[in-house]
Amino acid sequence: MDNFIQFLIDWGYGGMFISAFLAGTILPFSSEVVLLACVALGLDPLLSTLSTTLGNVLGGLTCYWIGRLGKMEWIEKYFRVSRKQLDKAARFIHGKGSWMALFSFLPVIGDALLIALGLMKANVWIVSAAMSIGKLIRYAVIVMTAIGTAQLIS
Repeated sequence: MDNFIQFLIDWGYGGMFISAFLAGTILPFSSEVVLLACVALGLDPLLSTLSTTLGNVLGGLTCYWIGRLGKMEWIEKYFRVSRKQLDKAARFIHGKGSWMALFSFLPVIGDALLIALGLMKANVWIVSAAMSIGKLIRYAVIVMTAIGTAQLIS
C-alpha cells in the first residue's frame, strides 16, 4: 500500500485526484495522506485542494448512482453497506432532503448517506452542489491546518 501511495504522490495533482476519487467511493482509502504529502512537497495548496475535492465529489457521485440503481442485495453484498447503515443514514436525512449531502464527508456514514440519497432519488444537482461544498470545506480546513502547523514549527 505504501508503494501505491508513493505512486500517487509522484503523480502530483493527478495522483491527488485518483486518491480522492477512490476515497470518495466505498473503498477504504485515505486521500488526506496524498494531499498533505503533495502540499508538503511544494504543490500549490489551492490547486491541490481543488483537485482533491473534484476527485472526491466524483467518487461520491458513484455512491449516489449505486443507490439510484436501487439493488439492495448488490449494495449489501458488493459494497458492504448494510441495511442498518442505510436506515441510520435515511433517519439522518429524513425531512432535510438533498442538502444533507453536505455531510457526505463524514467517516462511516458519508457513503451510506449518498447511497441513501440515491435510493430516495434525491435531486442530483442539489446533492452534487451540497456534496461539493462540504468536501471543499473539509479539504480546505485540512490544508490550512497543515500549512498553519508547518509555519508554527518552522
